Amino acid sequence: MSYIVQADDDVAAGDATALFGGKGRALASLTASGMPVPPWFAISTDAWRASLTPEQRAAASHVPPTDDDMTTLGAVRPREDVVAAIDDAVRSLAAGSGDVFAVRSSAADEDAAQQSFAGQLESYLFVSAEQVADRVARVWSSAFTERVAAYRRNRGLSMVPAPPVVLVQRMIDADVSGVAFSADPVSGARDIAVVSAVFGLGTALVSGEADADTFKVDRDGRIVDRIIADKRMAHRRSATSVEGVETVEVAADRAKQPALYDAAIGDVARLARTAEQHFGAPQDIEWAYRGGRLSLLQARPITSLAATPARSGDVTIWDNSNIAESYGGMTTPLTFTFAQHAYDSAYRQFFRLLAIPDRVVEAHDETFRNMLGLIRGRIFYNLLNWYRLLALLPGFRINRRFMEQMMGVKEALPESVLAGLRGAQAAGRLADAFAVARTSAALAWHHLTLRARMRRFYRVFDAALASDPEPLAALGPEEIVREYRRLERRLVNDWDAPLINDFFAMIFYGLLRRACSTWCGDSAGTLQNDLLCGQGGMISTRPAEAIREFAAAVAADPGLVEALANAPTSEALAALRRDHGATELFERYMRDFGDRCDGELKLESPTLSDDPSMLLRAVGRLASQPSPASTDPTEQHPSLRAAAEERVAKALARAPLRRAMFAWILRNARGRIVDRENLRFARTRLFGRIRAIFVALGARLAERGLLDEPRDIFYLELAEALGAVENPGAAVDLRARVAARKAEFERYRHMPAPPDRFVTHGPVGSGGDVSIDGGGVALTEGMAPRAAGETRTGTGCCPGVVRGTVRVVRDPHTATLRPGDVLVAERTDPSWVMLFPAASGILVERGSLLSHAAIVAREMGIPAIVSIEGLTSWLKDGDQVEFDGASGVLTRIQPAAELAHAQ
Repeated sequence: MSYIVQADDDVAAGDATALFGGKGRALASLTASGMPVPPWFAISTDAWRASLTPEQRAAASHVPPTDDDMTTLGAVRPREDVVAAIDDAVRSLAAGSGDVFAVRSSAADEDAAQQSFAGQLESYLFVSAEQVADRVARVWSSAFTERVAAYRRNRGLSMVPAPPVVLVQRMIDADVSGVAFSADPVSGARDIAVVSAVFGLGTALVSGEADADTFKVDRDGRIVDRIIADKRMAHRRSATSVEGVETVEVAADRAKQPALYDAAIGDVARLARTAEQHFGAPQDIEWAYRGGRLSLLQARPITSLAATPARSGDVTIWDNSNIAESYGGMTTPLTFTFAQHAYDSAYRQFFRLLAIPDRVVEAHDETFRNMLGLIRGRIFYNLLNWYRLLALLPGFRINRRFMEQMMGVKEALPESVLAGLRGAQAAGRLADAFAVARTSAALAWHHLTLRARMRRFYRVFDAALASDPEPLAALGPEEIVREYRRLERRLVNDWDAPLINDFFAMIFYGLLRRACSTWCGDSAGTLQNDLLCGQGGMISTRPAEAIREFAAAVAADPGLVEALANAPTSEALAALRRDHGATELFERYMRDFGDRCDGELKLESPTLSDDPSMLLRAVGRLASQPSPASTDPTEQHPSLRAAAEERVAKALARAPLRRAMFAWILRNARGRIVDRENLRFARTRLFGRIRAIFVALGARLAERGLLDEPRDIFYLELAEALGAVENPGAAVDLRARVAARKAEFERYRHMPAPPDRFVTHGPVGSGGDVSIDGGGVALTEGMAPRAAGETRTGTGCCPGVVRGTVRVVRDPHTATLRPGDVLVAERTDPSWVMLFPAASGILVERGSLLSHAAIVAREMGIPAIVSIEGLTSWLKDGDQVEFDGASGVLTRIQPAAELAHAQ
C-alpha cells in the first residue's frame, strides 16, 4: 500500500480528488502546467486508515459519528511504517539539511467553488523534517472537531467520518506575500485583477492581523487603483510556536511603503490570470516573493462569484424608497408594465412641458422607458435613470436634494457618479445659459397657470371617468380594449397637472425646509412640519373623518357594533342593512372611497368594493370604545400650527423682505402638498377604473379559453393582454405563459426579498441573482436590518411625544387596533387611513417627508415618524415605546416579553 503520492505521479483524472484532495488536485494540475509551484507531495487517506486501532476503526464505521466517536478519531496517530514513508518522502523533498516545510490539509471538497473550508482545518508552517509526522497527525485530528462538523452540517456536506489528504510542501520564507484575485470579488468585474500584499507571510493577511496594500490591475497591466495600508505587523518564522509563525512589528519607516513595486504587482496579476485561464474560471491565489522569485502556493475558485454574473455592462442602482409605499411586496407583471408605461409617458410629457427640446427627450428614450425595474417580483426605482433625467433640468445640484427628500432616498449618490451625470449633460456656456432661461421661463409660466391647469384637469378627468355608457360586464373584449385606449389617450397620456404640481411640491417643500433652517434657526429640522399641520382641504383625511362619523352613528347599537367588529362579512353586511342610517353612511363611503385598498396602485389588489371587511372592522372596533368620537387626534394639537407661525414671525420680525418671501414659500408649499395628496386620490380612481377594465378583459379571455381564469390576466404584460385582442393573428399561448410566470413568482415568494438598495452590473437575470454592491454578496442572501439597541432614529413628520403599546400591522384587512395603540407598519398607502383614527402615534419603516403617511399624519395631528430602519423586525406586538414625532427618536421602553413576565 502506497501512502505517498508525488506531485508528478501519473494519476487518472477520476482518482485525482481521492488521492490529492481538493487543494492538492489544483496544485497537481498547476504543477503539471509548469507554473511556479514549490515542490510538494501528498499523504493519502490510506495512511490514516492504516493507522487506525480496532477501537478507532469501529468509531469510523458509524455514520453519522457520535461525539465520542469524534473524540476517538481525533486521537489517531500515524503508525511506524506510515512515519517511515513520510520521513523518506520529506528527505527526497528537501533541497538541503536546513529545509523546512508547510503541512496543510486538503479535504476532498476543500477549495471547491461552493465552499473553501477556510480556517476550518489546521495548517502548520516552518515544520522541520523531524516534526512533519507529528504535524500530519494534528491535521488529521482537526477534521474531527465540532467546528468542522458544524461547517459540514450547515453546508449539507457528507458527515462520513474521514480525514483530509495532507500536503507537505517546501516552505517559502517570504519577503512579501499575499493573495490575488483574477476578477474583482466585490464588484464582479472580470476585467480587473485585485492584488493584496503584506510584508512577510500571508498568514497575517488571512488572519486579519495585518492590513494589506491593495492594487487593482486592468487587463492591459495598468494599476488603476492603489491603497497603501499602514502595515505595522507582519508574520515571520518562529522557532518556538507550534504553528511556526509569530507576529513581529514592522519598522515605522517601512510600514507605509508599498510592499511590492509596480513590476511585481503586474507579475502577480498575470499569475492570477494565468491560473484563471488554466482552470477556465476566476481564481483566488496565494503567492509569495522571496529573493525576487515569485511562487504560487495555492489556487481556488472565487466562491463569492459563484452566483454573480460577469460584470459586462453599466452599473445600475436599484432603490425602492418611496415607491414601496405604492407598490409594496410582490407585484404582478401587468401592474409593473402598466406602471412602467405610465411613468414613461407621463415624464416625457412633463419634460416637454419644461421646454426640454424633443431631440433631447428622444435622445434619452431608453432612460424614460427604464425608470422602474421588476426584480424578484418587486418594483424598484432605477435610481441612476431618475438622476439622469433630473440632470437635464437647470439647478441639478439643488433639485437632486429635493428629489431625494421627496423619494425618501436614504443614501445620496457618490460625488464621482454625480459628476459623471452632470458631465454627460454639459454643453457650451452659452447653450447652457439659454437652456436655463428657457426652462425657467416655462416653470414660471406653469406656476402662474397651475390653478387653471388643475381645474381643466379635473374637468377632463371627471368627464372621462363619468363616461360609462354600459357596464363592463356587458362589453365584448374589443369594446373593453377600446375603453382602455380611450382612458389612456385622455388621462394616462395627459397627466400634466399632477406632474407639474408634484414638481412644485418637491421644490417648495425643499425651499421651506431650507428657509426654516437658515432664516429661522431651526436646527432640529422640524419647524416646516409644524407649519404644514392642519391645512384642511385634504381629501385623504376624509376617510378617517367618515369612519369616526360612522362609528359614532352606530355606537348606540351594541348588536350592530359587535357584528361589524367580529362577525363574518356577510353577517356584518346583513346587520348593517337593517339600519337605514348606517346603510346610507356605508353606501356613501363606498361610493366615495370604494376604489381604496391595500396596495391600491397594484391592479391585482382587491378593492373595498370587492371586500368591505376592512372598513366594517375599523368602524366596529372604533365604535366599541366608550367615546369613539373623542379619539380625534387633531384635538390634541390645537395650537401647534399657530405656535410655529408665531416662531417664524419672531425670527423674521426685522426682515420684511425675508418675511414676505417666507410667506410666499409657505403658501405655495401648503397648497402644492394638499393638491399633491388630492391628485393622488384622482390617480386611485383612475387605477380603480383600469383595474375594472382588466378584470373584465380577463373574464372575456377566460370565456374564450385563452386563460384558465379571469385573474390570470395579471400575470400577462400590458402588451400581451392588449395584444390578445388587438393582434389576434400573433399566435401566443397565453395559458402557458401565465403558468410559467406563476411558477416563477411562486419561487420569488419563498426567496428573501431584495434589499432596499443594491447595485447590479449589466442585465439582471430573470431569477434576480445579481450582485449587491458592498462585498460581492449574492442577492439571495438579502440584507439584515442594522441593529441599533433600544433606541432608533427615523424622520420626524409630526411633533408630539407619545408613550404607548405597539401594534405591528402587516395586513390592514385583519388588523385589530385598539384606540391608543401605536400603529407600526413597514409601509402604508391611502387605504391605511382607516386605521389612523384609533392610533395615538404612527411609526413606519419606509417613507419620506412627502409620503402619504407623513402628509396625512401631519394633517390629522398624529405624532409620526417614518423611515425607521429595521422597524418591523425590531418591534413586536405589546412592546412599550416612547417616541418624539419632532426629533424622530424612538425608544423601546419595555419589550412585550418582559412586560408579560413582570405581570
